[in-house]
Amino acid sequence: MIEDISVIKLKQRIDAGESINLLDVRETFEFDEFNLNGKLIPLGELPGRLDEIEDWKDQEVIVHCRSGKRSATAQQFLLQSGFQNVRNLIGGVLDWQKEFE
Repeated sequence: MIEDISVIKLKQRIDAGESINLLDVRETFEFDEFNLNGKLIPLGELPGRLDEIEDWKDQEVIVHCRSGKRSATAQQFLLQSGFQNVRNLIGGVLDWQKEFE
């Protein structure tokens, strides 16, 4: 069972300078309003754009959206597509903004 990650834990890792494969599956307009500097691939485009993150297959990938629902869907899809270690950001951007804004 792969453990999901909290916004607090993710921020600690970002602040520590860790290199993190962060995938944002929201829409472009949401990304433009506020983002965590992840790679933007909207959920609906993910199946056709897997080649863009192919080199992440054996690495940890943290996927996020607005609230955690779309990223949970993306997490399952990535795991079924052969990605080994995909974690969902619990609460998504909403929790991030509540905690740090």
